[in-house]
Amino acid sequence: MSGAQLLENFVTYVIDPAILLVIAAGFFLFVFGLVQFLLDLDKGANREQHIKHMLWGIVGMFVMVSVYGILALLDNTFGLDAFSATPDMSRWQDIDIPPLFR
Repeated sequence: MSGAQLLENFVTYVIDPAILLVIAAGFFLFVFGLVQFLLDLDKGANREQHIKHMLWGIVGMFVMVSVYGILALLDNTFGLDAFSATPDMSRWQDIDIPPLFR
């Protein structure tokens, strides 16, 4: 296995899922803070805590999108081709769609 293939596999199977996981965690933290904020709207207690949840959720999503952008910039700058512009759709050919949905 060549170094380029190893780098591409590392990005595909480790980096991309990790970035997606952290973005999803930030989104859920934001939604959790928003729901708690709306439920406690009339109580007035812990509003600052809920606002912090929403803020850190947004910050987490922004940081991970920025990291993904920086990695793509480095990939394009140095020609590593670790981030493929065209996704691999070969696995979709093996899916059999039931006749009900055709």
